[in-house]
Amino acid sequence: MGYAGGSTENPSYRNIGDYSETVQVDFYPEKISYTELLNIFWRGHDPTSPAFSRQYRSVIFYKNEKQKKLAIESKAREEKRRGKKIYTAVEPLRKFYLAEGYHQKYYLRQDRVLMKEMKQLYPKEEDFVNSTIAARLNSYLAGFGNAEQIKRQIDSSELSEQAREYLLKKVAGH
Repeated sequence: MGYAGGSTENPSYRNIGDYSETVQVDFYPEKISYTELLNIFWRGHDPTSPAFSRQYRSVIFYKNEKQKKLAIESKAREEKRRGKKIYTAVEPLRKFYLAEGYHQKYYLRQDRVLMKEMKQLYPKEEDFVNSTIAARLNSYLAGFGNAEQIKRQIDSSELSEQAREYLLKKVAGH
């Protein structure tokens, strides 16, 4: 999680200025295409309602002209498919500021059992925030992923057997 699309230096949650809260997705194009990411983006929220503030608006930030073209085309397709106006902005990414640590991995931070495990694996806050397994756990706790994906991915993780069992039971309850 972080901030983009604004003009002042070093935004923070308490001083967000004209920035929008956003996520930055690092991806490997040989594993998932930008178009596939755009499809996930459109399925993940309702872009047909105008945002009540700039902070929480729907926006796609692009890094190059190819991404810009694909984002604009996908927005047009989505608008046609839904039959409604799409309020998502498409803008160049000038700078991305990582949000404060306490804003990272929200769902995972709410789980005392798994956070105890994470603190043992990642005593440094920066390592926790940058951890791939922490990002995956956070997404599972938010309701994304199926049991088979979770089993496959956590079996190759550094999690203890107890934490793996706990996670599978917890996610199965969603």
